[in-house]
Amino acid sequence: MNRFEDRVVMVTGAAGGIGRASALRIASEGVSVFCIDLNREAVDATVSDIVSRGGEASAQVCDVADEGSVRDSVKACVSRYGSLYALVNMAGLLRFDDTEQLATADWQRIVDVNLTGTLLLCREALPHLLESGGSIVNAASTAALAGLPCGVAYSASKGGVLAMTRSIAVEYAKRGVRANCVCPGDIKTGMTSELEFPDTMDWELMPRIMSLSGAKGPEVVAGVIAMLASEDGIHITGEDILVDGGTLA
Repeated sequence: MNRFEDRVVMVTGAAGGIGRASALRIASEGVSVFCIDLNREAVDATVSDIVSRGGEASAQVCDVADEGSVRDSVKACVSRYGSLYALVNMAGLLRFDDTEQLATADWQRIVDVNLTGTLLLCREALPHLLESGGSIVNAASTAALAGLPCGVAYSASKGGVLAMTRSIAVEYAKRGVRANCVCPGDIKTGMTSELEFPDTMDWELMPRIMSLSGAKGPEVVAGVIAMLASEDGIHITGEDILVDGGTLA
């Protein structure tokens, strides 16, 4: 299946987790993938994997929370490939904090990367997506839809991403650009495996964020992202698609 043949997709957070899985999945369908991440070594490894499988990809280091870095990355993508068909925003941070002890700097860093970074990429990509009639897929979370214990900063940032995505979807629907969110839940990635929890964490609340069928790998989310980014999702915009194994059922 080559849903993306001769098209270009930018994937953020492509060094690992859902971003990497998305880059690999989309590349397998004929697209040229422009991968961005802060981790040069890991994002280069993603590109190498794509190329070794016969795909086309390139990488650039980017801090999604920095306007200049984002602007340079979008320009580099379009300069290299000539166009941009879809933006897949998967870069993000997750942390757990006792709300009473949450440092303002820690709050701000989560918001800067998860919410402001998503906005910056959308803003810079939109002129090119208008030309291609393309689409945006943003990373929200089950935390945008239900309470996450000790996750006030992450939840707020992902709730903001969901609201922002719906606003973009409405603003640009008549102009030919779609925007949707995936809301993953209980997905095994490097980000989730290296978490630290506050001493006050109430572990009896953890089943609220656990799937009914057990945790799954990032590839299950990547498949949904590929559908939303492609023309298979042509009549889907402004939606939040749960990929959570029934967590919020």
